[in-house]
Amino acid sequence: MSASDDCYSVWSTAWGPVGAVASPRGLRRFVLPHYRLDELADLLAWEHRGARRDDAAFAQLAGLTRAYFNGRTVEFAPVACEMPGGRGLHAAVLAACRQVPYGQTVSYGELARRIGRPDAVRAVAAALGRNPIPLVIPCHRVTYGDGRLGGFSAPGGVEIKRRMLELERRAAAGA
Repeated sequence: MSASDDCYSVWSTAWGPVGAVASPRGLRRFVLPHYRLDELADLLAWEHRGARRDDAAFAQLAGLTRAYFNGRTVEFAPVACEMPGGRGLHAAVLAACRQVPYGQTVSYGELARRIGRPDAVRAVAAALGRNPIPLVIPCHRVTYGDGRLGGFSAPGGVEIKRRMLELERRAAAGA
């Protein structure tokens, strides 16, 4: 499979432009709001040379993300993902993280226990820091055991993590 099999798109949400890249196996990259629409399109085209722009291929994801950033409860389970990391710890962490329900959080330690590696808390945090599909694989829902937010490597950092968790709390509470 070549990069020419990949496609990308960018679209507006209530929080700003987002973008995504997919292969025939599923979503492989998602970019949270941070860039201008034209800058994000240029960035994805440059980073994924040979990928073609195909807005129609992302219609479902665009609808889900627009609903999410408008404060509606959204499940991304129907979105096929090309899970990174093969069969190792990284893949196990991301698969377990994908199961964290909307509006809930788990600790890094709990996620480590869920994958059968309670001693691997730092490795779990490192794997989440390399998550190329934030929001769809909701790494923003993983916090320290004492409730502090911990890190967030997406553009916007911990502040966007805090805002996403607050948006989910309000939506889950019906506010």
